[in-house]
Amino acid sequence: MTETIPLATARRIALAAQGFVDPAPSGAVDRRHLQRVLGRIGLLQIDSVSVLARAHYLPLYSRLGAYPRRLLDQAAWGRRPRLFEYWAHEASLLPVETQPLLRWRMERAADGHGIYSGLARFGVERRDFVETVLRRVEADGPLAASDLEGDPGEGGWWGWSDAKRAVEWLFWAGRLTTATRRGSFERVYDLPERVLPEAVLAQPTPQPQDAHRELIRIAARAHGIATASDLRDYFRLAPDQVKPRLPELVESGDLLPVSVPGWSQPAFLHAAARRPRRVHARALLAPFDPLIWERSRTERLFGFRYRLEIYTPADKRQHGYYVLPFLLDDRLVARVDLKTDRRSGRLLVLATGIEDGAPADTLEHLAVELRRMADWLGVAEVEAVGEGPMQPGLRAALAVSPPAEDGAARPYP
Repeated sequence: MTETIPLATARRIALAAQGFVDPAPSGAVDRRHLQRVLGRIGLLQIDSVSVLARAHYLPLYSRLGAYPRRLLDQAAWGRRPRLFEYWAHEASLLPVETQPLLRWRMERAADGHGIYSGLARFGVERRDFVETVLRRVEADGPLAASDLEGDPGEGGWWGWSDAKRAVEWLFWAGRLTTATRRGSFERVYDLPERVLPEAVLAQPTPQPQDAHRELIRIAARAHGIATASDLRDYFRLAPDQVKPRLPELVESGDLLPVSVPGWSQPAFLHAAARRPRRVHARALLAPFDPLIWERSRTERLFGFRYRLEIYTPADKRQHGYYVLPFLLDDRLVARVDLKTDRRSGRLLVLATGIEDGAPADTLEHLAVELRRMADWLGVAEVEAVGEGPMQPGLRAALAVSPPAEDGAARPYP
């Protein structure tokens, strides 16, 4: 018989799978801690918005507390990288060991499939130019699009020059990879054989169906419990790439079919998923945190409707520009619109919302986490600005909140 997993248990399973029940580091955070988190979540989404901090830094902070960001920089863009950039769940940082599992996507991109139509067309129509750009990188070493000759672009945020189109096509096709980032987070490209470990590049290329199966395994481990659409979304797989693999993973014992009351789709439990009786967590979650980036799953698990409103006109935003949900134990109990004012050295709380049924001491817990985040970001003050209904209460909580002690996100007293 198919096991029925209560919703509260499913929520705790998901939190455990994402690392929120792991012991907080007892001392300085080092590469082992970073690898532990990445071993659980599988990837970090990259995003250009830096109103608070770059998106890829924040999931590690939510799980490890105040870690040195240079650890991630070194792992991603150091001399011996342990991470690489590619399209997974959007633009992502992934362990280098995952690279062979995404070669099928690179091959499809080179053939014009699964890639932006304009870029696919450019790769066909301007193939000679693309090859010229590749030879330039081969000869001159790591280069950014701005280093390459080409058209100046069409202007505006989305205006790409031909040089940019060429390196992006080569990146999609796996013929270039990111060597480092510079300036305002600009990609610097190089040949994979000059960036990625030789042992990784020497691995045989799996058949697409084998790669899909392994990517689903990674997604299932990261979810703990998930529907087929949840598993598909983690690496942006197509339905026909997932559906045939699920019975195979059930047959192999990797996945166990289960049901969760209130979920309209069947669910799958990872065979090694932990089932904690309670979760003792407290963390601010970035909009692109893998726990919450699939909004329908967030609503199913937590009863928490969450949308990113960056592209919503200011007068139509419900909660704010860059809103972080606040996790307390196994519930999302609040949300805050945050901005780092680096010039004045302040973490600004532009708006605060408390969920129905949140504990009475939610603002006190939130104030502690905001002070810890400010300390990690290197700003001296936290200020709740504006006159929203929760701002006076948060200001009062901040006034009595002690300074950050060790920056640890978990556990809390």
